[in-house]
Amino acid sequence: MTRSELPLHRRTITVSAYREGDDEISVEARLLDERPWAEPSAAVIHSMVLQVRVRLADMVVVAADADMRGFPHAECPLITPVFDGLVGLGVAAGYNRAIQDRFRGVSGCSHLYELARVLGPAVVQAGISANAGLRMAGRPSHDPRSTAGVLNSCHIWAPGGVGLRKLDAGWRPGTGPRPVPALRIFEMSEADPTDTAGGSVTP
Repeated sequence: MTRSELPLHRRTITVSAYREGDDEISVEARLLDERPWAEPSAAVIHSMVLQVRVRLADMVVVAADADMRGFPHAECPLITPVFDGLVGLGVAAGYNRAIQDRFRGVSGCSHLYELARVLGPAVVQAGISANAGLRMAGRPSHDPRSTAGVLNSCHIWAPGGVGLRKLDAGWRPGTGPRPVPALRIFEMSEADPTDTAGGSVTP
């Protein structure tokens, strides 16, 4: 297969999360669509930003802001207030269905919708990181088991899967090495805390 030096199109999506005290996080998603071969004045097709603020106690969006910084039609930004409808949504079960109902197709903007879709799992991961940081600092976390939003998300987090079994055996997300050791290591340590033959586990 051959290809030209410059891509026809480049889409970049970045997500950054920040702590907002001990009770909330803010998460910002950015989308950039470019034509690298075009003249600089026409190279950027879409430049969009979607920001949310989320309460850690229940993972509910408490503030939202959509911003279009580069767009193809003068009327495009008129749709941004619709994304205020993210406020009140929980990012765990039912999030994807809720954003499809509210923002997909002619009810919204396909690019901001894409950012809303990306935000869901990113917020869950950021919440897990925030709670892990609280535990490591010796402060109470909002989700001690760190399963909100990840249950049923993959084979690890299936009901009765290894994620839940590791938690039951003493694993605390945010501690220990990556990747997290195999389940048998935790089960051995739970059965005999003095047994280190299979490796160490950080509680």
